Amino acid sequence: MLNRQSNSFRSQLIKGFTLVELIVGMGIVGILLAIGIPGLNEFTIKSRVDSEISEIHRIILTARNTAISTGQYVTICPLSGKNCQTTNWQNTLSVFTNEANTLANAKIFESTLVPASEFLIKVKNAAKSGETIKSTKTDIVFAPTGKLASAGPVMIKYCPQGRADLSRAVEISLSGRAYASEDIDNDNKDEDRSGNEISC
Repeated sequence: MLNRQSNSFRSQLIKGFTLVELIVGMGIVGILLAIGIPGLNEFTIKSRVDSEISEIHRIILTARNTAISTGQYVTICPLSGKNCQTTNWQNTLSVFTNEANTLANAKIFESTLVPASEFLIKVKNAAKSGETIKSTKTDIVFAPTGKLASAGPVMIKYCPQGRADLSRAVEISLSGRAYASEDIDNDNKDEDRSGNEISC
């Protein structure tokens, strides 16, 4: 009797999944992946956009605070070689004090021959290939008061490749304050401070 019970117990332990159970399990996993992967892809893009916008916001704050604390004009610009004469904001961005404390739009910045009065403050790496950062300005210059010395206001837009609906922006007012765009009306698209959707 004891031997029969032990054999029955052993046969229950070595029982595995049936073919039907495996197929149903794989079907459930497949459905979950089909639902989850597009959401994960959107989450990844949103995270990248948020990270880029935060970095652009920080570089603007750094430039403005440096202008106020040093009493010098400070420029932010995308470099084309050693020149600020480009609107390709997805290139490497540089923040530097202007030579001789002058307002210098589209100025040449020599990183290897920096004059005593000009300092490279911060550099932001170029955006991921295929991503677009747009601005109508070739440079942004802050005065020692913290206000924009270059023409303004300014908007810098970050547009992820293939997902223009997830675009975000940073606005700089004439007073020099920077504002990151937000989804004001809860439609999953960011708007500027006037309520217009960010479009690329």
